[in-house]
Amino acid sequence: MPDRLTGMQIFVRVAATGSFSAAARALGLSQSGVTKHVAALEDRLGARLLHRSTRRLTLTEAGRRYLEACERILAEIDEAEAEAGAEAAEPRGTLRLNVPVSFGVLQVAPMLAEFGQAYPALTVELGLNDRPVDLIEEGWDLALRVGHMRDSSLVARSLAPCRMRVCAAPSYLAANGRPRRPEDLSQHNCLGYTLASSDGWRFEGTTVAVGGSLRASNGAALVAAAAAGLGVIYQPTFLVGDALRRGSLVALDLGDIPSLPIHAVMPSRRRPPAKVRALVEFVAGRFADPPWDRDLPAPLGADDPLPAAGGIPEAAERRPLARSA
Repeated sequence: MPDRLTGMQIFVRVAATGSFSAAARALGLSQSGVTKHVAALEDRLGARLLHRSTRRLTLTEAGRRYLEACERILAEIDEAEAEAGAEAAEPRGTLRLNVPVSFGVLQVAPMLAEFGQAYPALTVELGLNDRPVDLIEEGWDLALRVGHMRDSSLVARSLAPCRMRVCAAPSYLAANGRPRRPEDLSQHNCLGYTLASSDGWRFEGTTVAVGGSLRASNGAALVAAAAAGLGVIYQPTFLVGDALRRGSLVALDLGDIPSLPIHAVMPSRRRPPAKVRALVEFVAGRFADPPWDRDLPAPLGADDPLPAAGGIPEAAERRPLARSA
């Protein structure tokens, strides 16, 4: 086992420096010793890890995957040894966190300054991605996910509810009328989120099929289009909250809408590393009272007056609206 770990450490340093000689100098070893360790590693694995040329070394595809695994393993060994020591382990190293794009930009990134002050020895690598990433295959320590869990092999901790709202700009509603029941949405220009699990908008007891002139893979883009008066959106309060407070969008009370859970998700292991536990506890504390839901205006009821929109009263003549299916 020690020889195997030594081989991993040497291989990681060779990959980082791009040469056997530079790695040997950094490790205080001979160049021939470093070369022999890497060769022995390739023999044991039965795969070539490096492309060798007279100018430089480059990783093969197998080498790239093995390097990612080595870095994770060595980091976990360092942390395990620190935690087993007499002093309490301080979260350190690099924590790779993956979050959805808009949620990460609006809600996660702003709190990382405070987290960094609390844990100065820890570097966060923030990945913004709306697709479901493979935590183990892609080397993520932690992910924040919105929606119901599908992969039972992962460990998940519930952090907060994700509440949904049906929203539109006052100008759109003044010009086109406002839906008063979920079924009325079929007559409106409903802007769609292409990564949603269903084309329909869910309400308690029913799902409504909708369509419109714009579909996008990013919720913030839909919020901007709706605020400009293009149509109706069905989006989480963490995205529409600021627009609702400004009045550029209003929420419509069409009935109860099921919430989605927001989870912290990590690879299955008996005890997460200290750096992961630190971030999960930090985020859980900030999301216990979701900041994006504070001071939100109440949704507009069927009998509530429509806010003014460019001087166009609700009773004004409604222009016909072309709607794509």
